[in-house]
Amino acid sequence: MPKHAFSPVRGQIERWVIDSSLLDNRLGDPTEREILTHISPEGVEIMLQGGALPVLIYLAPFTSSGHARAGWKAFAETLPQRHERLVATGEMSPVILVMPDTFTSLGGNQFVDSPVLGKWSTWMAEALKPAIQSRYSTNGNFGLVGKSSGGYGAVMNAMLQPHVWDGVACHSGDVGFETMFMPTFAETITHVSRYGGVASYVEHIRNCKSLSGPDFHSLMICAMAASYDPRPPSDGNPLGIVLPLNEKTAVLENDAWSRWMAFDPLTMVETGHEGLSKLKYFFIDCGSRDQYHIQYGSRQFIERLEALNVNHTWEEFDGTHSGIDFRLDTSFAQLSKSLS
Repeated sequence: MPKHAFSPVRGQIERWVIDSSLLDNRLGDPTEREILTHISPEGVEIMLQGGALPVLIYLAPFTSSGHARAGWKAFAETLPQRHERLVATGEMSPVILVMPDTFTSLGGNQFVDSPVLGKWSTWMAEALKPAIQSRYSTNGNFGLVGKSSGGYGAVMNAMLQPHVWDGVACHSGDVGFETMFMPTFAETITHVSRYGGVASYVEHIRNCKSLSGPDFHSLMICAMAASYDPRPPSDGNPLGIVLPLNEKTAVLENDAWSRWMAFDPLTMVETGHEGLSKLKYFFIDCGSRDQYHIQYGSRQFIERLEALNVNHTWEEFDGTHSGIDFRLDTSFAQLSKSLS
């Protein structure tokens, strides 16, 4: 069985709050968000002596949040434990590790601006980063690291906010929407049709007492629609969530799908690659047996990065989309040293 991490956290952990109108949203989710930060004992000593540290912001995958990664779990290692272990062995430089609560009522976050979920991309750049700078002694270098939706958010924000972020690590981030999402649309509309369509389904989810297995995937697709193609609200659809296909025939609607595709890193890289080129370190990896088939989009993405002469480190490993926290050892180590 995997080894459990028993080591106590000996560094500094703080919890604090940001309240910003940038997160105004149709869901009614709170704009006040708790931020968890961790600094290793070595990092605390550096700051006590007047030094400054780089910042790593952890962006959580779908159905999770930064706080979950700091909590105890059987046969696992928390992010603060990992941070302290890697610093103690010299594999990683000390950082200010930031774990924000970015969860939404649709189950997660793609870290882009949306009237349905809030302006998360702008919030990270204009609310979270300045708050960290005012609270801690930073060296001015900020990195984004995440898995799945979090990895996607890291890459996208390097392109959407090119002058804000200095390094990115993307683990199995959403790339290649045609391979990832299109094959699952039919099963999604089959499920949501039981409730009268997408708008009624989302309302059902917001009021039900528990979620079924199929709910998690269907809700994720609805969250993607809310992120990539939010529509004006109406009496029958107050959130403005519409899937990019005919709910009766499952025929893809080209205009709607083009709006989704504009948020695919494979599309965005054509105009946003200069932001990626400015990074001090850009790491991306994916498992060769990813259940969401992200390896195929990732391989195409790497081909485009190479053609566009974007400096990056790419690693494809033998694994799936699950149980890949061990990959953080690589990204934490390289990203922290590049930003120190």
